[in-house]
Amino acid sequence: MKKFPLVSIITVNYNQSEVTCKLLESLYKVTYPNLEVIVVDNNSNDQGQVIKQRYPNIIFIPSPINYGFAAGNNMGIMAAHGEFVMFLNNDIEVRPDFLEPMINKFRENPKVGAVSPKIRFFHTPSTIQYAGYTAMHPITLRNFAYGYKEEDLGQHDKDRITHSAHGAAMMVPMALIRKLGMMAYIFFLYYEEADYCARITRAGYEIHYVHHALVYHKESVSTGRWSPQKIYYLYRNRIVFMRRNIFGTNFYLALLYQVMVVIPKHSLAFLVRGRFKLFSAYYRALGWHLRHLNDKSVHENPML
Repeated sequence: MKKFPLVSIITVNYNQSEVTCKLLESLYKVTYPNLEVIVVDNNSNDQGQVIKQRYPNIIFIPSPINYGFAAGNNMGIMAAHGEFVMFLNNDIEVRPDFLEPMINKFRENPKVGAVSPKIRFFHTPSTIQYAGYTAMHPITLRNFAYGYKEEDLGQHDKDRITHSAHGAAMMVPMALIRKLGMMAYIFFLYYEEADYCARITRAGYEIHYVHHALVYHKESVSTGRWSPQKIYYLYRNRIVFMRRNIFGTNFYLALLYQVMVVIPKHSLAFLVRGRFKLFSAYYRALGWHLRHLNDKSVHENPML
């Protein structure tokens, strides 16, 4: 047990049962000998019946309402027994040996609070999606993934400390979750992992990219490439992230940048392209913040 501590793998399904089954099929081939798999179904139309029928040995948790991705992961955390929790998007497929290098990283360094594997695009499997992140700029709130859309020729085959793990595949020790709390429910979808990583680093821990671990990501299966839902939560939650994690003078500079640069730029872009549904979703996202200026739930961190 000391050599192979229990890993709880958590994934959230919403109306993508066949996609989730592909993930589970890949998990059944992993070489790590001590894991449990938890699937939280966020009130899918089919209630995840296919998943339960094909994989009766997993822990299946039906949610009566779609509370969102963060809440789904939190339901999985509350059912988990592992020493480590591995969050995987349901549109991931894994290599059989992807877990061992990440477990070893925690063994090597007690300061490590989260790790992510190398991520390649599933449909172009030699192309990198993630090999670590640059630091997020405190004013523009922008950062970049190392290796993004590069052919993988080994140029990122070295572990590194990174500013943030990738939410599609992220491992965290259960002891740290008990200390810091779970993901913030306020996000619902997008930015929850960036927020969680910011909390981890503020607590004095490091986040690492582990190159020997490899998974493949189908990306945007659940929400579509540029759906109104995706636009709404991306832009709403960027400002939620700012409200929770940017402080002092930088907060006011970041707010000014959003008002003077980002909002006019994106508004004009949606209108010029005739993307009126996206324009509407964008302004609903901004309006949410005007209605919740003093909402204390924006800053809540649910404890385990």
